[in-house]
Amino acid sequence: MSQLAVRELTVADIKPLLNYWYTATPEYLVSMGADINFLPKRKDFEASLKKQLETDYPLKQAYAIIWLIDGKAIGHCNVNKIDFGNEAHMHLHIWKPDLRKKGMGAELVKMSVPYFFKNLELKKIICEPYSKNIAPNKTLAKAGFTFIKNYITTPGALNFEQVVSRWELER
Repeated sequence: MSQLAVRELTVADIKPLLNYWYTATPEYLVSMGADINFLPKRKDFEASLKKQLETDYPLKQAYAIIWLIDGKAIGHCNVNKIDFGNEAHMHLHIWKPDLRKKGMGAELVKMSVPYFFKNLELKKIICEPYSKNIAPNKTLAKAGFTFIKNYITTPGALNFEQVVSRWELER
């Protein structure tokens, strides 16, 4: 059986994380509610990830946890829209297509959220996946998040307007 683990983002994780985004097909991006045309320039995305590593927790604008199987990075879970001491918005990404929809996401999410609650002193984590993207919605239910509602929004800088499913987890 594979060993699951999580840890904070390191410099060595930046290249594979960026490769996930910049090698994704337009169809895959649309399936999760993102638009390839909204991706920032790679060097700008890289700079923002490096800045994340250098910024103290109370000042972070984003914070990523790397997901591991048998010691190998296979994805990440990150938060942005951070209101330190209050709430943040979480995102889930498994980089390798052959590892998606295998049922391990819920355990990886459960292992990630303590980092967000402790280090960012959060009271609540919000996750709003594209309602048509079944996998993260199932994952959040299994990980103990509470479904709040479906509604139309543009959830982030990489997204088009869409119906999202709002999930919340209280500390």
